[in-house]
Amino acid sequence: MKAVYNEAANLARQNREFVLATVVNTKGSTPQKPGASLLVRADGSTVGTLGGGCVEGDIWFAAKEALREHTGPVFKDYYLNEDIAARDGLVCGGSMFFYIEPFENSAEVSSLSDEIEQAFEGGNSLAIATVVHPAAKNGLDANARIVVHDDGTTVGTLGTPEADTIATETAKAVIPMGKSEHVVTAEGDEIFVTGFTSPATLVLVGGGHVNLQVAKIAQMLGFRIFVTDDRPEFANRERFPMAEETSVAPYNKGLDTFHITKNTAIVIGSRGHHFDDLATELAVRTPATYVGLLGSKRKTIMIYEALLKRGITSERLKQVHSPVGLDLGGRNPEEIAVSIMAEIIAFRHNRPGGSMTIEAEQIDRLVAKLATNSPKSAI
Repeated sequence: MKAVYNEAANLARQNREFVLATVVNTKGSTPQKPGASLLVRADGSTVGTLGGGCVEGDIWFAAKEALREHTGPVFKDYYLNEDIAARDGLVCGGSMFFYIEPFENSAEVSSLSDEIEQAFEGGNSLAIATVVHPAAKNGLDANARIVVHDDGTTVGTLGTPEADTIATETAKAVIPMGKSEHVVTAEGDEIFVTGFTSPATLVLVGGGHVNLQVAKIAQMLGFRIFVTDDRPEFANRERFPMAEETSVAPYNKGLDTFHITKNTAIVIGSRGHHFDDLATELAVRTPATYVGLLGSKRKTIMIYEALLKRGITSERLKQVHSPVGLDLGGRNPEEIAVSIMAEIIAFRHNRPGGSMTIEAEQIDRLVAKLATNSPKSAI
């Protein structure tokens, strides 16, 4: 998403035409989820993806037509039937809903595009709520837009106080992690809200063997990575070449070096119990929504007891993930790192992190169904 909106800002500064096609809602199994975007330039070249295949090809064509015919925004649904699935290797049975918005005089949104670009770079976060599909009767105006900043201030309106309230409350939920949300008013107006913030950030407190492997996996997942340790040999760019920044500092001050937001995950694995104690206290006093602590349950309980005595609330401690990671059974640093990053991903998507395997009962029902429907043998 960052690359798409960075290019939109670049084109807007030059007042060049482009179209932004965004997945605003899905039902069933689909190759992309809400928030996925495709930018189509006037020459037909693109940035981003909607999942590939004929779905993306058809939306690309619709985007080009919107520029050629000088039409306004288009709301388009797309059903992934079995023919499409067979042709493109996609799963069938789902529906995708797209909002195709042409920008012919893109300079008009240059300021907003700059705000989005700055948010990706760690500036002030914001959300944009847009009416993508008005109700059939007496609905809101199509393309009405309200911008909600992370300090609660707003610019624009969707047309009614009720709709603005829905957009503002939804914005508060999507801004921290840069998520997207499709909401429907009581009257049936469909609104799409997208949050823009700095990319997911991972701060590693302690540069030991486990956190080194965590950093390698986080890099593949697109996280910004920062590392702090009180030992120079464990916090340096040679050991952590994937890190944007490393800091050599005491564990009770190491996090002060970095800009920590709600979109930050902190994993603590220092060189000893006493240092984990200091680092955890500092971490829970930050806005970071994910704080993970390496170690046993016994060590965790000891640290929690100390922190409660220092005034950290039980509510905040209940938000800490310790022992950190999903229960995958791994023991070596690489396996532990996989469990940690798996838990962080599950947390970011508000999922429990359990298995997705089809239940045995469902297979038994299929077997029974086939047995019931199979033709009887001739006598």
